[in-house]
Amino acid sequence: MATTTNLKPTESELEILQILWEKGDSTVRDVHEILEKTKEAGYTTTLKLMQIMHEKGLVKRDTSSKTHIYSALINQQKTQQQLVNKMIDNVFNGSAARLVMQALGNHTASKEEIDSIKKYLDELGKK
Repeated sequence: MATTTNLKPTESELEILQILWEKGDSTVRDVHEILEKTKEAGYTTTLKLMQIMHEKGLVKRDTSSKTHIYSALINQQKTQQQLVNKMIDNVFNGSAARLVMQALGNHTASKEEIDSIKKYLDELGKK
């Protein structure tokens, strides 16, 4: 099983993990059909990627039936946390504030999202 210290999923692997985290246990065909909605991808490419992910310990594969079922082995929250920490360190010189300002400056946040961020910042300030 992959640990957060050696976790290095590629962008394509992250797309597949996102599908598995959201949908749960899935066949290659299930994953491929979702991928096809947003990008051009061949079925054999999706299959090969998922086989590599299995070898890397990112997903597990149930081979007890004719159709293999894949599920994520790594935790979504821990993976996101590790990737954000890496981005803060490598891209924003260790400044979480710079990351947040860049993200909010480039993407339109809804009023609900901004309210949620304000509430979170208020709670952080109380600690």
